[in-house]
Amino acid sequence: MKNKGHEKALISVHVGNEIKRVMKEQGRSVTWLSHQLYCDRTNIYKIFSKSSIDTTLLLRISIALNHNFFSYLNGYYKIGQSVE
Repeated sequence: MKNKGHEKALISVHVGNEIKRVMKEQGRSVTWLSHQLYCDRTNIYKIFSKSSIDTTLLLRISIALNHNFFSYLNGYYKIGQSVE
């Protein structure tokens, strides 16, 4: 990206931290989420450390936790805005 202002806006939400926070609020464990996603617990800890995440995985996590993590990105992009 050429425009650092856009880059800063795009990385201002650390999705891994948000997933961890919502899990804690719901009283869910790492083991519980790993079973929901059919993966190893170590993968969940890796997700927590990520500032960005694949959208398909984010959708699966959103469904498992019944929480729309995509809403955190709403407002960071305006139609017609260039990301270059």
